[in-house]
Amino acid sequence: MPGIKIRFSAMAGPCELVLEGQQSEDELRSIANEAISEVKRIEIKFSRYDPTSVVSRINSNSGTKPTPIDDETLHLFNFAQQLFVSSKGMFDITSGVLREVWSFKEKTIPNPNELTKKLALIGWNHVELGQNTVLLKQKGMQIDFGGFGKEYASDRAAAVMKTKGIKHGYINLSGDIFVLGPKSGGDAWVMGIQDPRKENAIFASIPIHQGALATSGDYERFFEVGGQRFCHILNPKTGMPVTEWQSISVLAPLTTAAGSASTIAMLLGAQAIPYLKDTGFSYLAIDSKGEVFRN
Repeated sequence: MPGIKIRFSAMAGPCELVLEGQQSEDELRSIANEAISEVKRIEIKFSRYDPTSVVSRINSNSGTKPTPIDDETLHLFNFAQQLFVSSKGMFDITSGVLREVWSFKEKTIPNPNELTKKLALIGWNHVELGQNTVLLKQKGMQIDFGGFGKEYASDRAAAVMKTKGIKHGYINLSGDIFVLGPKSGGDAWVMGIQDPRKENAIFASIPIHQGALATSGDYERFFEVGGQRFCHILNPKTGMPVTEWQSISVLAPLTTAAGSASTIAMLLGAQAIPYLKDTGFSYLAIDSKGEVFRN
């Protein structure tokens, strides 16, 4: 059975798409390109770095006027609201403003006064959703779909491939993985989970026939000061990085479900395992001491 593998860059990271099917190699490549185009469409539309994106327009209008949004954007806001509720306020897309005081390139801890000012701008209760508009009530507020943007793109790209009849293959957006179906011979795809303390090393290998795998960890973007690790996953209530977990991986039917669950678990700290058990998803978690929890 014909198959192709394409590597590409999107959403600030390396990506991979593997397809097998009855179609010719040219047809598979055409389908793959459609899926990649969908990923890049979402990246451009919702990028916080692109001044023309819907996210940038919403942020620039904060505290002044509502921003018109389409159904897709409204869907993502409704999903963000669900995550805020299910996480007891720990997953909050208005916490994107914290990136203005945390720089993982410069490796500096924010000034407490500056951090306090940004914390005052965080709060889902300051987001006003209309039928086709959104208003951030406080001037200076920012939203950021980075907590599930890649995962959403992975699911959407997979949907494009499914509509074209693809039943075997996967898409991997920098570790956010959606498996459409097993290898053409019926075997599972084996996905590696990064060792959070050994660069370019695999901690575990997970066979997947169908479904999604996502991992959140303290090793993706971080710096250390005085032996303490400061990672990019930030508590919206304190503005400080999470510390209880090195890595949490989740298997779920959709990448958005897997990715949001792994991130929420990182944010919940000591309550991560009860939360993960409640989701019903399979997981592999490594705490700050290196102890492994799985289900």
